[in-house]
Amino acid sequence: MAGKKASVWTSISFWRRSAAWVTGLATILLIWLTFDTMAQIRMGTDQELKEGIKRRIPAPTVINYKIDYKYDEKRGLEAPVIGPEKQPLFGKELSPKEAAALLHLGKLTSQSKNCMDCHTLLGNGGYYAPDLTKAWLDPMWEQTMPAMTGKKTKEEAMVAFLMHPDKYPTHARMMPNLGITEQEAKGLVAFLKHMSSIDTNGYPRGFSKTIKEFQTGGTYAK
Repeated sequence: MAGKKASVWTSISFWRRSAAWVTGLATILLIWLTFDTMAQIRMGTDQELKEGIKRRIPAPTVINYKIDYKYDEKRGLEAPVIGPEKQPLFGKELSPKEAAALLHLGKLTSQSKNCMDCHTLLGNGGYYAPDLTKAWLDPMWEQTMPAMTGKKTKEEAMVAFLMHPDKYPTHARMMPNLGITEQEAKGLVAFLKHMSSIDTNGYPRGFSKTIKEFQTGGTYAK
């Protein structure tokens, strides 16, 4: 037995070296993934928008553009379509500084009012109320809510609803009155429009089909 060669699988040194190699490779992979993710989630610039350069997260000034959501045959999923035509909020084209400030207010308002207690944002949050990831694109705001609220534009209708949701029963699970001010409501609308421009790899699934069904008044099959 003394001259019998031990199996490599029972060698302590072999497993130590293997563990060191696996740990090293995993560390390198994690570092690469971290830098790749940071590049993917970096917010774009106003200049990139003007030049038509696509970013997963466009610059705050994307709220000055028309945003659509369509099925991308090449990718096999739904993706935002930005511009090139302008569609500024509340009839005013905002500067990069103004747009960033309004988005910041909207984000802080969504956090302070605990929107995610009931709603889902970018896959996170509650499932009691509708998903808000692409809420800006919901045809209801353009085709139904202006008449219901007595406003001329979808963004004005959204502001009116957010300030007094109890006046406009649009859903079986009614939104409570959270005491949102007019400026906070405008910030939330800007935040929702910007969020609709984010490339979420087709999330939520089937949303563009819902839009098509609403527009055609029937069932839409891709």
